[in-house]
Amino acid sequence: MHRCLWLTFVMRRGLVWLAAALVASPLLVSPGVAAAATATPSLVIASDFPDPDVVRFGSTYYAYSTNNGNGNVPVATASSLTGPWTRRPDALPTLGAWANGGLTWAPDVSQRADGRYLLYYTARSRATGRQCIGAALATSPLGPFTAVGTQPLICNAGEGGDIDAASFTDSTGLRYLLYKDDGNAIGQPTSLWLQQVAADGVTLQGARVELLRSGRPEEAGIIEAPVLTKVGAQYVLFYSLGGYGGDGYQTSYATSTSLTGPYTKAYRSLMTTASLDSAVRGPGGADVVREASGDHIVFHGWINNYSARGMYVAALGWAGGYPVVRGSRVRYEAERGGLNHCSVRSAPGASQGQAVAYIDYADSWVEVTVFAPRSGGYRAHVAYAAGYGDAEHTLTVNGGSPQVVRYPNTGWDVWRQAGVDVTLNAGFNTLRFTHRSRWAELDFVEVA
Repeated sequence: MHRCLWLTFVMRRGLVWLAAALVASPLLVSPGVAAAATATPSLVIASDFPDPDVVRFGSTYYAYSTNNGNGNVPVATASSLTGPWTRRPDALPTLGAWANGGLTWAPDVSQRADGRYLLYYTARSRATGRQCIGAALATSPLGPFTAVGTQPLICNAGEGGDIDAASFTDSTGLRYLLYKDDGNAIGQPTSLWLQQVAADGVTLQGARVELLRSGRPEEAGIIEAPVLTKVGAQYVLFYSLGGYGGDGYQTSYATSTSLTGPYTKAYRSLMTTASLDSAVRGPGGADVVREASGDHIVFHGWINNYSARGMYVAALGWAGGYPVVRGSRVRYEAERGGLNHCSVRSAPGASQGQAVAYIDYADSWVEVTVFAPRSGGYRAHVAYAAGYGDAEHTLTVNGGSPQVVRYPNTGWDVWRQAGVDVTLNAGFNTLRFTHRSRWAELDFVEVA
């Protein structure tokens, strides 16, 4: 659009363009171009199996979950992450003497250097009435595990108790225990803690270190379910946030170049009900499975009209050391992309207050680099505003065959999204949006 026309439309936005159609945008695909839709997370256990911990021993995958009225520590096995999964007998038939039954949460199983299997579990302390962390040992990942000692391993009643234990072994060979204090149980903020342990996993060494504390509005005072992994030189701490009882529960992460922090929380959560387009509701309690053949994230989500939390699996990739989940939207701001014969303007209603404007000429284009955990079909959601009739851009992926994206008229500064199916390579890909007809501005692109 010529600048003189642009100024005219700016003055008329409030009078004319807010009445524009607010419909979803169709996609026009050039002949011979076809892209598969994105792969959503797979529901692999379609019954109650919350807070899954998944680990591979030998050629078999083992999954453990919060108890659901059927024993203390439910366990299932499969030859593949996607199943089929077979339920096995209770892995921990008898709790430690310190614990009451019925509230056995978020188990974690790992193998020690001596070959024995170590189980961390959360249960209700008889002495304090709070949830505390215990340990048990077995010679098989199926158990039966036998409780270690007569007292819990971690139990601080003054901080509301302690839950959600997870094991981590650093590249140096040192072993650690992560957990959450249950501050929200007594109306206090919650923190995630790191505690060094001896090679036996049950002898505490030194003082614990606070890694992260709740504080953001969306956390509602709750961060929990810590899982730690290392990608290159960076530590990535996954955690859940918010109340687990509905769609608001979600999974995020924080990063640090040091094991003990400080950790920086991600700008946006990794998985939410919205980012997964409601394919999973309340995604949380996540675990990470790292393998040479490709990494995955395993987590629970509400099923059966919110009566149970099933177990889901999704492909996981690393964009420069930061996690990306296939099927969960990742946002890329258009103004941070490559621009040719167009420019960035302030746009108060746009994401982060900016958008790319003046994509008005035959040589005007915006390039956005996006990341795909696996090769295949993805959905790109293009946030745009078009204020002078329907507009079009030509889209190419990695310089390939063009597609035509149509943006129905919305009115200036009225931002809507056009959905586009694209085929991406594993790793980084370049999406170029080139002017084709009339005028549209770009805010961001989300890829799932």
